[in-house]
Amino acid sequence: MQKEENWVAGEKEELQSTELFFLPQNFKEMGLWTLLEGCLLLANTLAILNEDRVLAPRGWSFQEYSGVRRKSLKGQIIGLIYATQYLRVPLILLNLLCIVVKLVSG
Repeated sequence: MQKEENWVAGEKEELQSTELFFLPQNFKEMGLWTLLEGCLLLANTLAILNEDRVLAPRGWSFQEYSGVRRKSLKGQIIGLIYATQYLRVPLILLNLLCIVVKLVSG
């Protein structure tokens, strides 16, 4: 009986040491740099979307963006996609900067 109580107490200690509601171990180490890298990856994915093959068949073309619908959520997302496609050169430079920082810092 006493062994079972010690085992339960040991299990409680282990649960307290893991804390953070079962978040992955890497999530504790996430910092500002990781967040900026994630935003850069999202911008890269938006920049490479092809209007003819991906956006237009789903009704997300630039023609949908013009007019009154600019204030809607869909209009805002279409505007964001086209803004990232327009700014490809700065994205390339940010990607190069990120690669250099990763190579230097390890």
